[in-house]
Amino acid sequence: MSFEKQRLDITDRVIGKFAEGQLNLYLEEEKIGQMVSENNFDLKAGYEFQKSRFYQLSDVVTGSDQKYVDCDDENGWC
Repeated sequence: MSFEKQRLDITDRVIGKFAEGQLNLYLEEEKIGQMVSENNFDLKAGYEFQKSRFYQLSDVVTGSDQKYVDCDDENGWC
């Protein structure tokens, strides 16, 4: 088992809310940044904007998660 960084496309889940003259960006209830100018965003660490899409950088588990090793299925012990 290991962890690998992956970019998850979250564009369809990001919403904008105007507050105090600026457009704040949210993923669900979490504020992830704000719009600075057209196609320019100030985002929290772990988020990025590329080619008109928003991405979240996330650790994803890869490989198998073996709970039992050296099992002998023929003799029924683990």
